[in-house]
Formats: sequence, structure tokens, C-alpha cells
Amino acid sequence: MPRTIDLRSDTVTRPTPAMRRAMAEAVVGDDVFGDDPTVQELERRVAALAGHEAAVFVPSGTMGNQLAIRSLIEEGDEVMVEREAHIFRYEQGGIGANSGGLAHPVVSERGAIPIGTLEANLPDEGDDDHDSRLALVCVENTHNRHGGTIVPLEQIRAIAAVARGHGVRVHLDGARLWNASVATGIPIRDWAAPVDTLMMCFSKGLGAPIGSILVGAAPVIRRARRHRKRWGGGMRQVGVLAAACLHALDHHVERLADDHRRARALAAGLCEAPGVEVREPETNIVLIELIDAALDPSALLRALEARGVRMIQFGARRLRAITHLDVDDDAIRGAIAAFQDAAREALEDAAGARSGG
Repeated sequence: MPRTIDLRSDTVTRPTPAMRRAMAEAVVGDDVFGDDPTVQELERRVAALAGHEAAVFVPSGTMGNQLAIRSLIEEGDEVMVEREAHIFRYEQGGIGANSGGLAHPVVSERGAIPIGTLEANLPDEGDDDHDSRLALVCVENTHNRHGGTIVPLEQIRAIAAVARGHGVRVHLDGARLWNASVATGIPIRDWAAPVDTLMMCFSKGLGAPIGSILVGAAPVIRRARRHRKRWGGGMRQVGVLAAACLHALDHHVERLADDHRRARALAAGLCEAPGVEVREPETNIVLIELIDAALDPSALLRALEARGVRMIQFGARRLRAITHLDVDDDAIRGAIAAFQDAAREALEDAAGARSGG
């Protein structure tokens, strides 16, 4: 069977043989009772890595984000979030549904909430009972819908300084913070220092089959752990999964630089296809803008699939491709060739139709 080059997401990776061995050999216990030593090792290690007091292992990044919000706000509180953020776009209105909060989406150019916008919405000195009060600001880094852009650490520090100066807390959705850390050389601890809570995924670039983690102060994580149980997130012999995450920490972090290099190579090759524009990626996400009206996103995706390449539509006239652990240099070359051929064929067919040929 011909090889499929799956660029839909970095969540499509499969555990490596070494990761599977680590999972099979994991020492486990009942984590709801606090008896799983492998989970405990993972939580201690990541809390230390981030410079925070405690951590809790969760099934997904969405649960980690929603637990942070639930643990940091009260019902009726306002949560400021960038309009294209995962928390706002892809978590089914969880701010309201899970925590009784009011989402306040704001516009940005590259994923960072503008300081002026934050300052204009800070709680007043007075105490007007009519108002919903801003209690939490959420930042995403790297930013998925902005093409894996890195929100600079200086901006996160500035957001946190302004927010905390008015009693507003800050949560960092760091599903792909590992990518930002490798790309910039800035340790996770530095990214985590300005914020109250940080969520990070193991199941994206790090290649684990499942799992994310939320870090923060011990009382906040204790609240999150209780909410996790209420939401059905208590897991039993989950050290089998935690072992995969520990293996990923040991073996799959630094190699993210390869994904970034391949994303740049992919973008450079796709730029040569007719009718598209591609911005050079900062990390592992490549966004392809379909400029020529003859390039129909759905038809182009079908043509790519027929050539053994999978991407996704990511806007009215935008496709997304993500490099990851299962994509090597040969796959990048194959994806470029397939895309160029599919785009060229689509434009030739459109030209022929216009000419009546």
C-alpha cells in the first residue's frame, strides 16, 4: 500500500516502539487513590520543570484548559481570550458551560492580546454590582490559528504584569509551548513564571498517544484535581499513559527542531506552487492561502488525498499542514511534489473550462 503523508495535525502520530516498551513496562497503581508512582513522577517532574508547586495529569488539553478556568474564576466572572484562541474556538463554549463565566474575545494580529485592550477592560476601582468583572486572561502559545506563531515572552510578561496589578489572573494554554521553547531556546520555566496556571500537551509534537498536564500553585491544582473527578477525568492505572509522556520528555523534545526545519522546507516548496501564498512558519504549522479563485479548497484536498497527502481546511480559503514525528524529509519532498501537481492541474483545468477546451 502506498504511504500516506498525513499532515492534518501533530496529533496523528503513533507511539514509537521505544515508547510502547516504556508503556508496557510502566509501574502502575490506582491514581484516584494517589497510588500510581509513574503519574506522580510525571507530575513532580513537570511541576519542577515549570517552576510551579504542583501539577495534575489530565486526558486532554481541553480538559486542562477548562480545569484552569474553573479553578481560577467564580460564576459570572469575565474571561478575556484572543478571538482565534483554542479556548474560544474549539472548546464548545466551555467558559460558560463548565464555569459559568463570560467569554470576552478580543482581536489581535498574531495571537497576543493587546495591552491597550487589556487595560481598557480592567476592573474599575469602584464596585458596581451591575458589572461582570474581569477575573482571568488566557494566552495561547504557540498559537494554532495564527500558524504556530510564538507570542514573545516579553508580551506575556507585560500582559501578566498589567493583569496581576489589578487582581486578574493569567492562564497560559501551552499545548505547543514545547515548540516555542525549542524554537527560542527559552526554558519552560521562564515561560511559566509570569502565569498562574499553564497547560501543556504530550499528545501533539511530543508524540504520546494521550495526555496533558496542568501546573500551578498547590491550592489551585488541588481544586483542579477535585473538578477533574467531578468531570469524569479520574483515571486508575494511568501510569501506562504517564510512562509514554515521560518517554516523550526524555526523547522527543529536542527533536522538535527537526519538525520546525521540515515545516520551513515544506513552506518553501509550497510557495512554488501556482495560485498560493505561504508565510514562513515559526514552528511546525504551515498555513497555505489559496489566492487564485480557481483553487477550490475541498477539491484541492480531494486531489491531494488521491496523491497520498492529507491536509485540512482551516478557513474559507486556507489549508493547514503540520509537521511531526511521523513525517521525515522524504515525506516533505513527496508532499511538495503532490501539492504542486494538484494545484497546477486544478488551474489548468479551470483555464481549459474558461476557454471551452
